[in-house]
Amino acid sequence: MSAVLHSPHTTTGLRSVRLLPRVENTERLHALLWSAGPGWRMISNAVLGGGIGERAWVLNAQVSHGYRRTDPDRHLAGLAKTAGARGEGVGLMTAADVTGHAHAQDGGVEALATAGVTVRGWAASPAEGSARPAAPGTINIIAALPVALTDAALVNAVATATEAKVQALLDAGYDCSGTPTDAVCIAARTPGEGGTPHAFAGPRSLWGARLARAVHHAVLAATPSP
Repeated sequence: MSAVLHSPHTTTGLRSVRLLPRVENTERLHALLWSAGPGWRMISNAVLGGGIGERAWVLNAQVSHGYRRTDPDRHLAGLAKTAGARGEGVGLMTAADVTGHAHAQDGGVEALATAGVTVRGWAASPAEGSARPAAPGTINIIAALPVALTDAALVNAVATATEAKVQALLDAGYDCSGTPTDAVCIAARTPGEGGTPHAFAGPRSLWGARLARAVHHAVLAATPSP
């Protein structure tokens, strides 16, 4: 599912994402691979390739609802290698069916979302947190901007994408801010490739506004009806 919100100036290539089928323990699963190539800096909270740095690909892998492996980073790295990904990349996982992903673009910014909302709630909860990782459910967001961003602006972009995700969930009819395992990956061009880095990516900045609209539309389109 995809939509163009505004005619893009330059697209970033998320439409080229590949759907990769596989079988694990007799279960048929899928993964999405975006082979971005060189010239990208990414920020992510992903279990593989998280943090800030130059990355060449993003893998969003569907896993079983009863996922119990304790080495998800190695699992994702193996899946990416099998798919032909080379160099450093970002690996996300979700229990959602990634064949139901949605894509949107706005003014050159692209966003892709997969959404599993079975386990959901509000971020500020009276319940105690756990030291153990939560079972996969997950709304995963991948967004790409055709310009360079400073480190601070990359962090700002994560906040903007998260705000847009919550807005989309409310618009979809859910009373929640997300799931306990939501993940995000924001890709921006490296300085030189994308010109002088932009210092702001908040929702009222030029590129942040485009990011917010693209993420909102992608999450809204990917989220199943309540």
